[in-house]
Amino acid sequence: MRFATPARRLLTAGALTAALLAGGGTATAGPGQPAPATRATAPMGPYGQLRPLADLSAQRLATADLVAAAKYGTDSPIDDPAREREVLAAVAEQAAEAGADPAATVRIFRDQIEANKVVQRGLFRRWDADPSGAPTERPDLGEVRKEINRVNGELVRGIAASPGARTAPYCGGALTVAAVHVRHADRLDALHSVALGRALASVCAD
Repeated sequence: MRFATPARRLLTAGALTAALLAGGGTATAGPGQPAPATRATAPMGPYGQLRPLADLSAQRLATADLVAAAKYGTDSPIDDPAREREVLAAVAEQAAEAGADPAATVRIFRDQIEANKVVQRGLFRRWDADPSGAPTERPDLGEVRKEINRVNGELVRGIAASPGARTAPYCGGALTVAAVHVRHADRLDALHSVALGRALASVCAD
């Protein structure tokens, strides 16, 4: 099955985040190497608050590859309004418990959901054009959703921890830097890079 890159992204994203945050934006630990610092010791300036949001968004996008593989060639549609309502209701409740703005959290998660669909649609088109690249195994969608729920919880906590950076006039610039570092660290292709931009569209408050 051809999902080594997304799976590796999920496994190494935490270590890469710690390395980037500790290094002020430059990765100092390669794949398989220990990161020099953890999130607990990372600087929590504007970049330090926004970098985890970009990282977690990339982790969530990695699961879109698995969702697409689970759905491809079946009757399961990419758009799943019932599941989307369930996710948005859950994150709104988690946001209230974590001290985050539920409305802002839901807005950010709507973008996360749309970004995941960007990846799924892109992969469907790619596999339709070249069936030899289509997945040969079907992931368990229930297990994939457990991972999505885990990332969702971390992302809600990241949103709750970053109101100052997200409402600051420099949010857009700092978030752009964070997204560039994520794209480089995770070696995102064009499809996932575009989707990451979509996922982060509402992180900075208007």
